[in-house]
Amino acid sequence: MRHASAASSPASLYLLGDPSSQPEAIAIMAADPDHLLRGDDAPPTLAILPVRNTVLFPGVVLPVTVTRKKSVRLVRRVYAADKLLGVVAQQSPDADEPSVDELHKVGTLARILKLLEQPDGNITIILQGQVRFSIEEELSYTPQLTARVSYFPETALNPDVPAEFGLLQALREAATKVLELTPEIPMEARAMLDSIQSPAFLTHFLSSNVQLDVAAKQKLLEQPDPVQQAHQLLEALLSQAELLEIKHDIRNKTHTGIDAQQREYFLRQQLKTLQDELGQEGPEQDLGRLRERALTKKWPEAVAKHFAKEMEKLSRSNPMAPDYPVSLNYVEFLLDLPWAEYTKDKFNLKQTKKILDADHFGLEKVKERILEYLAVLKLKQDLKAPILCLYGPPGVGKTSLGRSIATALGRKYVRMSLGGVRDEAEIRGHRKTYVGAMPGRIIAQIKKAGASNPVIILDEIDKVSSDFRGDPSSALLEVLDPEQNATFVDNYLEVEYDLSKVLFIATANSLDTIQPALRDRMEIIDLTGYTQEEKTQIAKKHLWPKQLREHGLGEAEVKITEGALHRVADDYTRESGVRGLERKLAGLARNLARRKASKEELPATVDPAEVRKILGAPIFDRDQYQDNDTAGVVTGLAWTSVGGDILFVESLLSRGRGKLTLSGQLGDVMKESAITALSYLRSRADEIGIDHRLFEQYDLHIHFPEGAVPKDGPSAGIAIFTSIASAYTQRRVRAKLAMTGEITLRGKVLPVGGIKEKLLAARRAGMTDIILCPKNRKDIEEIEADYLQGLTIHYADRVDDVLRVALLEELVPRPQKLPVRDEPMPAAGPSVEVQ
Repeated sequence: MRHASAASSPASLYLLGDPSSQPEAIAIMAADPDHLLRGDDAPPTLAILPVRNTVLFPGVVLPVTVTRKKSVRLVRRVYAADKLLGVVAQQSPDADEPSVDELHKVGTLARILKLLEQPDGNITIILQGQVRFSIEEELSYTPQLTARVSYFPETALNPDVPAEFGLLQALREAATKVLELTPEIPMEARAMLDSIQSPAFLTHFLSSNVQLDVAAKQKLLEQPDPVQQAHQLLEALLSQAELLEIKHDIRNKTHTGIDAQQREYFLRQQLKTLQDELGQEGPEQDLGRLRERALTKKWPEAVAKHFAKEMEKLSRSNPMAPDYPVSLNYVEFLLDLPWAEYTKDKFNLKQTKKILDADHFGLEKVKERILEYLAVLKLKQDLKAPILCLYGPPGVGKTSLGRSIATALGRKYVRMSLGGVRDEAEIRGHRKTYVGAMPGRIIAQIKKAGASNPVIILDEIDKVSSDFRGDPSSALLEVLDPEQNATFVDNYLEVEYDLSKVLFIATANSLDTIQPALRDRMEIIDLTGYTQEEKTQIAKKHLWPKQLREHGLGEAEVKITEGALHRVADDYTRESGVRGLERKLAGLARNLARRKASKEELPATVDPAEVRKILGAPIFDRDQYQDNDTAGVVTGLAWTSVGGDILFVESLLSRGRGKLTLSGQLGDVMKESAITALSYLRSRADEIGIDHRLFEQYDLHIHFPEGAVPKDGPSAGIAIFTSIASAYTQRRVRAKLAMTGEITLRGKVLPVGGIKEKLLAARRAGMTDIILCPKNRKDIEEIEADYLQGLTIHYADRVDDVLRVALLEELVPRPQKLPVRDEPMPAAGPSVEVQ
């Protein structure tokens, strides 16, 4: 048995039977049981001392350390007067200054036997319980808690009654047995127990020292019937003795000591008792808290059963086992997921259109697709979320468009960057058996969003790669399939999770690197580049105000003209998106911010002249794109990952033996296009007006400028053919003419892709005429009229049609024609050199 702990200091414990603890008090009470005050002699009004984690019984001497300032003042005041006060246990040990309503109704009148000053300013008092009382009414709360009380009539077991005498003997035997089974208690404690003659004090003394919590001891204190109190006390003593017997039997069987598992069990029981005393939560409290959360969780029945099974397994596990924290984290993750929690969609289509128009200029096709999705969802109330893929060059607003969609729908917004992801577990998660197992990023982001229907942006889906750790693209097949993602299973989660309500929006710069099966599951929405006019409007409405705010400038302080914005977009950037334009505008804003910080005068308006003064000379010179005054120079159109661009093809003839040289870092497709173009030209030399001896007496060198940049693709066939024809006929190509298309060995012109981006590049370069395949007419019809303004489209079904448009009839003035010998030299054969 242990003595009750002090109210404020767990260190003030002493053992039953310690001769130094209370010998005089026990001797007095043993010799004269009537030494204590009775209710008739006690005051009807008491100052109340609240105590934590202990219960004082009549006749028992108890040390209490007092730390609360209010209680310290009360104790000093009482000790200087009659030394009597009421001791009542708190209902909750967390209450700092409890009122009467926060205390138990039954307490014990106590006399202060001694007061000891502590070095830290606290005091320790030695209390002796006198008589039990019941609080009737609170009289005051400050400066001290006082109450009107009524006292219990103190009755005790009568030894002359056989049944009560037997009950007393059973109490003594049970207490003696507990002492015998507890070797850490000195043998003198048994003699002290035998010396107690008063039945009332015996009951109270054992009640104070039995191993029970505060609530159980309070019930013993509140029991007015001594027989019932003795029965409850005997039950507690027998339970304690039984536990000690089990412990003693195990010790005797093992001889050498308790094995590790049993030792840990008993140590854990002791730890649990200490945690209860200190008010700390243990493993059982943690599991109980998780079960309470599960009662209010809305989730599928299969998940509820799985959770119950995991909790049962967890409750049987040893909290010190290595896998216990893993299992605990897993069940907490199950509870944290928003299984059936959805945000309410907004169905105001007009408001949605306003949000999309305010955030993004242009992109009408994308906005129309989002409005269609909302309209169907509004009518049907249940629609599997489509998988959209916004495809286009960098800087055109793909990622920011996803955020605007989330705002318009009223959904949570989550962005996932897939660039460089190589591990399949990033998508599907790790199995729990692995060290450091984690859920996949899809499930983790849904937990972060707190709803099961967020808008998730899968950024840079075209940059997902694979290695020995698996193929993330294949793992995405199930995620992005509307027919399968309702039953998506994460390896870590182990149960199905419904992803069908999630609106996935992927972004990509190129479709070629996306796995075909994955591309088939997505609806591709093409975001092409911006025209100079669109860039000017975007800069005016969005970019320039943003840069002024980020650089500490007010919109009213500095105005910028549309001409200046157009000059920045035209002379200092060459891109499909607006990132480079934003950087240049940031340069303007930084210069203005420096002037403001230096207290220099700011220009009232930023005009084109001010732009040149700040940014320097134009980076891009449009004149270089209009120089077709030399035969053999042709302007082609190409599509790159950053949008459309123009591509020069240069052909030059020199004295030789008919060798073909290709330079400019060409890929296999462009090499084959050059060989095909030359073969067809040689077969039609007579019809085009080329002396066949030229092919044997001159070497042909085809060069693509910017040799450090790799080039490949099926778009330069007709440009290469026109360049070769121009070199052999010495006819220059029409100025401001660009072309794109592939050729066959029969002279057919084939259609190509990326028409809109190529047309934008042509407009940026100042071109006025474009040659395309007739099958690209459908692409032209889908382009807004504003993009085609200032361009004339020529459709060529065969390369002969290309030459009619491209080559001028008059010869370029030159000193003389290419000289040709009457006797041809021996040809070197089909020699091709690539540099």
